[in-house]
Amino acid sequence: MAYMEAEDLTRFFLRKKRVKEGGFRRWVARERETVKALDHASFQVEAGELVGLIGPNGAGKSTTVKLLTGILTPTEGACRVAGRVPWAERKQHVRELGVVFGQRTQLWWDVPIADSFDLLREIYDRPRNDWAERLRQISAALELEPLLRTPLRQLSLGQRMRAEVCGSLLHRPRLLFLDEPTIGLDAVSKLALRSFLKEENRREGTTILLTTHDMEDMLALCSRVLVLGHGKLLYDGALQELLRRYDTVHTLRCTFAGEVTLPPPPPGCVLRRDGDAVEVDYPPAQVPTGDMLDWVRRAGPLREMTLKEQNVDQLIARMYQELAL
Repeated sequence: MAYMEAEDLTRFFLRKKRVKEGGFRRWVARERETVKALDHASFQVEAGELVGLIGPNGAGKSTTVKLLTGILTPTEGACRVAGRVPWAERKQHVRELGVVFGQRTQLWWDVPIADSFDLLREIYDRPRNDWAERLRQISAALELEPLLRTPLRQLSLGQRMRAEVCGSLLHRPRLLFLDEPTIGLDAVSKLALRSFLKEENRREGTTILLTTHDMEDMLALCSRVLVLGHGKLLYDGALQELLRRYDTVHTLRCTFAGEVTLPPPPPGCVLRRDGDAVEVDYPPAQVPTGDMLDWVRRAGPLREMTLKEQNVDQLIARMYQELAL
C-alpha cells in the first residue's frame, strides 16, 4: 500500500452566479452554478517521495492539498494518507503533518518567533530537549538564529517564509506540504532552502508535496510532478519527460563587448535585439544548446550571457494547446 492514495478524488462547489434580466445593465437575479475544483483525480505517492504539484491558478492545487490535509471533504472519491482517511481521522492525521500555505501563517504576528515555536511545542506535546535540538538544527540551516527574538511582523517576506518552514518541521512530520516556499527569497537564500529541503527529505524520510510556479524549484527538488488543469490530473510522471514534451523553446540572452556582426542563427531560431542585448529563441529538441553556444562565440567577444527556460505557466499553456483545453 502506498503512503498516500487518491482514487477518483472529486470536489465540486456551488457558486452563486449573477445574471442580467432583460436589457437592463443592473444585476437583478442570481443563479447557481457548479464549479469542478477537482474532477476524479487518482494518484499514489510513496513514503519519502518529493513530488511537485503544479498548474495555473484555479487548477485545483489548493483544493487537492486541503483534501489531503483533511480541511475539506470530497464530493466523491476516496483518499488515504498513512492508512488514515484525512477528514475522518483529522486529529490523529494532523499530528504528522507540516504545512506552509502561502499567505497563511501558523506563527503569532506580534510575538518573537522563538515564543511561537515554544507554543507549537506545547500544541504538539513534544519533549523539551528534543525540541530544542531540532530548533537548533533547523534554525542554523535556515539562518534564523539572529531572528529568533524578533516578532514575525518585523521580518521580511523571505524571513517569514523561512520561519514558517522551520515551524512546520519542528515536530518531525512524516508529510510536509509546501506552497511556493521560495517566494520572496533572494538567490542565495533560495539555494540554501532548496538544499535544506533535499537534506530533510533524505535524512528524515519526510514525504514532501511541493506546489510552485518556479521552474528552478522543480528542477532542483522534484524528479516527479503532478500537473493539474481545470480540476483534472493532466500528467503524472517524470519531470524530465514533461520537459522533453513541452519545454520546446529556450531563450539565450547575450551582451557583447563592443559592436559585433551577428552570423545567421541556426534554422528554426528567432533573433531579436533588446537594447544592447541580443536574444535568440531556439528549439532545444532540434538545436542543441552546445550549437547555440558555438554560434555565440563566433559572433564576437562576450560580456554576459543568460539562458532562460520556459516557466511553469508556459509549459501548462503548451499542454493545454495539445489537449485542446
